[in-house]
Amino acid sequence: MKYLFLLLVVLVVIWALKRGRAVNTSAPTQAKQAPKPSEMVTCAHCGIHLPHEEAVTGQKGLYCSTEHRTDAQDRNPG
Repeated sequence: MKYLFLLLVVLVVIWALKRGRAVNTSAPTQAKQAPKPSEMVTCAHCGIHLPHEEAVTGQKGLYCSTEHRTDAQDRNPG
């Protein structure tokens, strides 16, 4: 009975060590980086906020669409 209990303790320790290693290896080595927030701009016609990459450029400012640039009687710079 004493040996059976000792064997059970050894098996539990081995199981715990293997489980601990499996958790450590499955964790990512580098933390995922959050995407950088983009610069927000305001449409010169309607005032909506939008990312700078999506803005339409005019001579008088930035717009959310070409229709708003046209409505503001602005032209494409360049």
